[in-house]
Amino acid sequence: MPELQESIARFGAETKAKLANPGATGEPEDQLRAPLEALFADLAEICGFQRQWFAAVGESSLSTLKTRPDYAITLRNALVGFVEVKAPGKGADPRRFKGHDKEQWEKLQSLPNLLYTDGNSFSLWQSGELVGSVVELQGDVETSGARLTAPAELVARFDNFLRWEPIPPKSAAELAKVAARLCRLLRDEVTEQLAEKSPALTALAAD
Repeated sequence: MPELQESIARFGAETKAKLANPGATGEPEDQLRAPLEALFADLAEICGFQRQWFAAVGESSLSTLKTRPDYAITLRNALVGFVEVKAPGKGADPRRFKGHDKEQWEKLQSLPNLLYTDGNSFSLWQSGELVGSVVELQGDVETSGARLTAPAELVARFDNFLRWEPIPPKSAAELAKVAARLCRLLRDEVTEQLAEKSPALTALAAD
């Protein structure tokens, strides 16, 4: 089983190398993807899960989309939550975001289990509510390299994320509230996909 500080040091070294590479293309957050996928798999193992159970299913990077997180996370092929990755320096508290990122948060907060990270900090949101506090790494992914370290709270937060289970609504009113949030998110995603001229949806709309 990997140790937390070893995993964070490896994550820091890999991320620094990718961000500093002159051949890197795309948005800065795109350079975090491979190192984050490895870190998440390490964290899942540290939390007591078998590594092969964990999968981070990445979405295509489309900067105009506001309703689709960067990753869907599964354990034993069952969806447990989503991850949204921001460029280093943006932070992981979406309440402070502006512009496109703020508009995106207004939609994504409907998700029941969502992890935000910019590589330097991590936060867990469940149905729009912050779980615990924002976890900050010691150092900076752009400059610290293998000297990057993390507090134990990172494991606790990731464990909360992976062990999330749906809470059944206790009344018709609660069911309607949960369903309404997710239906709004679905409506917005369909609208955006139609604007992007997604072949599957435009053909369905034509029919």
